[in-house]
Amino acid sequence: MQTANPSAIGTPTIKRRLIAMVYEAFLLTAIEALAVFIFIFATGNRQEPAWRAGLMAFLFLVTGLYFVHSWRGAGFTLAMKTWRIKVVKVGHAKVPFRNAAIRYLLAWGWFAPALAIGALLDLHHFKEWAILLSAGMVAWALTAFLDKDRQFLHDRIAGTRLIALPKAQKAQAKAKTK
Repeated sequence: MQTANPSAIGTPTIKRRLIAMVYEAFLLTAIEALAVFIFIFATGNRQEPAWRAGLMAFLFLVTGLYFVHSWRGAGFTLAMKTWRIKVVKVGHAKVPFRNAAIRYLLAWGWFAPALAIGALLDLHHFKEWAILLSAGMVAWALTAFLDKDRQFLHDRIAGTRLIALPKAQKAQAKAKTK
């Protein structure tokens, strides 16, 4: 089974995608809070550096499972569904695991370069980190303006794309009756 031509459906605006990302951050905070609780409970709240590194690796995996599972299944997370945005792979009914996993890893481009630079510069103050992370996110967002279809770099490389979903039929019918 193949999907419809995503070019005909349309690409969500960059503004809409960024707003969905903010909403996603709130949802992800809850997921990761639960993951931290589970990790702390399972490890007895050990604080040695190896255990802290283990927590970071665990959070990376939990986050990856959340996104890859969502993209492979319905094609969207709850935040993406709310903003009517879907991840697709042209020619496939569902996003293959490989493409979803690559998309997740490459999406760290929003943060990883800034985190690496901040670590190299040995930053300690919140303002410094906030400025660096903001600059990194703006730079990554600008990659969409370099793409003819306005897709972010991680989607282009992963072979996926974001499409805008139409409004639900119920909402349209309800609006017509008013």
